[in-house]
Amino acid sequence: MKKTPDELVRIAFAGGGFTIDASKYTTDELVRIAYAASNLKNRIHILNANVKTTDKLVRIAYASKGCVTFEF
Repeated sequence: MKKTPDELVRIAFAGGGFTIDASKYTTDELVRIAYAASNLKNRIHILNANVKTTDKLVRIAYASKGCVTFEF
């Protein structure tokens, strides 16, 4: 079952790391999730990153402060 962006933000703020699919979430949602992950430096791996433009990926990466990895 797909988790909502709010659920993923809660999990990330609690310290959980996970893998998510970029094609299933908006850029703004991924930015929120990435920012939440940066709180405790937990890892978020984003699959299908090729569906987002470079500028959008930069926004996500910047919000994550190094906690996000992308798979193209």
